[in-house]
Amino acid sequence: MKMWGWLTIACLAVAQSTSAVTIYRIGGESIPQPELSVPYDFVQLSWSDVEPARHGRAYLLEIDPDFIAPQQLDPSVNLTPQLEELGGRILSLTWTGWGPAFGRDIKMFDGDLETAFLGDGDWGGDYGVIRQKSMIFDLGGVFLLDRIELSPRERFLNDRFIETLTIGLNDGDPLKDGTREFASGHRGQYFDFDIAHQLFENTESQLNLKLPQVPVRMLLFEAPENARGIWEVAELKIYGIGFAPEASYVSNVIDLGASASLGEVVWSGSQDDVSEIDIAMRAGDDEDPNNYWRFTFRGDERARFDANGLPLVLKSYNRLDSGEKAGITHDTENWDFWSTAYEFDTSRGDLVSNKPRRFVQFKADFTSGLANGGQLDYLQFKVSIPPVADQVMAEITPNQVPAGVAAPFTYKMKPLLKADDLGFDSISIDTPAQPISVDALRIGGVEANFELISSNASGFTVRIPRVDTDQTGELIEVDFQAEVFKYGTVFSGRVFDSERPEEVHQTVTPGDADPLVDANAIRVDLRGLSQKTIQAMRLSSPVITPNADGINDEIEIVYDLLNLTRTEPATVEVYDLAGRRLGSIPAGAAESGRFSTVWNGRDDLGNVLPPGLYIIRLMVETDNGTVAKQRTVSLAY
Repeated sequence: MKMWGWLTIACLAVAQSTSAVTIYRIGGESIPQPELSVPYDFVQLSWSDVEPARHGRAYLLEIDPDFIAPQQLDPSVNLTPQLEELGGRILSLTWTGWGPAFGRDIKMFDGDLETAFLGDGDWGGDYGVIRQKSMIFDLGGVFLLDRIELSPRERFLNDRFIETLTIGLNDGDPLKDGTREFASGHRGQYFDFDIAHQLFENTESQLNLKLPQVPVRMLLFEAPENARGIWEVAELKIYGIGFAPEASYVSNVIDLGASASLGEVVWSGSQDDVSEIDIAMRAGDDEDPNNYWRFTFRGDERARFDANGLPLVLKSYNRLDSGEKAGITHDTENWDFWSTAYEFDTSRGDLVSNKPRRFVQFKADFTSGLANGGQLDYLQFKVSIPPVADQVMAEITPNQVPAGVAAPFTYKMKPLLKADDLGFDSISIDTPAQPISVDALRIGGVEANFELISSNASGFTVRIPRVDTDQTGELIEVDFQAEVFKYGTVFSGRVFDSERPEEVHQTVTPGDADPLVDANAIRVDLRGLSQKTIQAMRLSSPVITPNADGINDEIEIVYDLLNLTRTEPATVEVYDLAGRRLGSIPAGAAESGRFSTVWNGRDDLGNVLPPGLYIIRLMVETDNGTVAKQRTVSLAY
């Protein structure tokens, strides 16, 4: 396997260290290393260490040792001289089609107010085919633009104005190609644009044209010869504003040095209601997440080898002639797909992979508003070498249960361990609500003792007899009872060694742990699911007596919500029997699961309500409208 060399020294340190834990951090270079109770290796990486040869990329970002953030444009700075630096270019239309601006074109944006492009009808070697001067300013990325300014030389302000002018904008979205209102080109080479300005019979020599604040990748300048006299442009200036609407960062592929258990990733940064940062990761077994293809010119045949029979890699693929390149695809055999984006506000999440991996890669996609752009300070993640196990296959049975009722489950695991693997003595299983009970443990079909270490609303952990290479391949089964509220609920699992508390808790791999059952997954669906969203609503007592004696001073309202695909607004309100709304009870947003809130017998003003019957009404907003359920409570002193 060819090594790319990034982190070579760090990887050797990991291989030689007696500590199994390594923490990597990208960015945040000025903050201290994390503190752990055990020795560990620390590897500091820089945001700037992105190289295309190692599959890294930074797009429209400000990069600092302590953070990355979308570029922000200064509305007083002319972008035209910076286009090459931004990765852009300037194109000019000739009789052969679009090509790089050259010759007299350069005078339009050379920064010299004493030189000018003359709009005299001679557009430069076009042999009369081209009837207008057409230029495209490709910004190299998508930005918001503020205005465009153009004028002739000062001594020609009174007579060399542009009579007819079109300014067009293109956001670079290929799905819109052919649908925009104005096309410009020649000989089958066309780009289309939305018109921002179209001037006819203009007599103003100095133009300052405000632009709509929409995402722009390319700007079109197009002007025919004047009906009377000639026009000229001494300088065409483009000004941007705000943050880049879209920016992204993809790290180099990071070599961990050996197959590792992947732990948790944490990050620090900021976003708001307008800006958004989506962080994702993937992991693999080699240094390249892609497959490269070459046309063999035998019909439509494609091959993953060069003409000498050697496997194509990024470097050799880039050396192919353009006609030979047959595309790049994801290496599904050796690499996971990108994970779904983490919930940014939680500042942490599990590294996602179906087994221990040697290589990882991260990406962060930024979406910004005009005046709001997010910032990512650092990404930090933990791995263990050697891993807890080479792999732990897991499946759950049954894989279909009724909604919102206690159901018995068996979680089946088959650990595969190599000689150097750490082994484990603990299992954590995620559940959608606090499990009703944890009932039994079997190893190799034989009942075994276990200890319930914790049980809460997110799952449970059990301590079991130690599993090492002697138990490799043996079936481990955990029986428990739990409720399911959402179709496709995943019961994720992790194994770890309690004697090594700082080691990574290794995620199990969904698959065939027990050949006698056909589940092959850790996902559970709902059976006999009705259309109702509110499965149940219960009060802790039918009577509330808010007289401060510690008995029934408040009631708990518990409700089960089913099969909500996303977080939805939920409200709990108090009414009298005449239907008058008296108060609201904090409930917040809700998703599928069991939730609760409390009522203290008071109205919105904080006054204790008089004795009588009251209605507690729960309402949830869904895609199909508002659903509701209510219960009656008696208030007495």
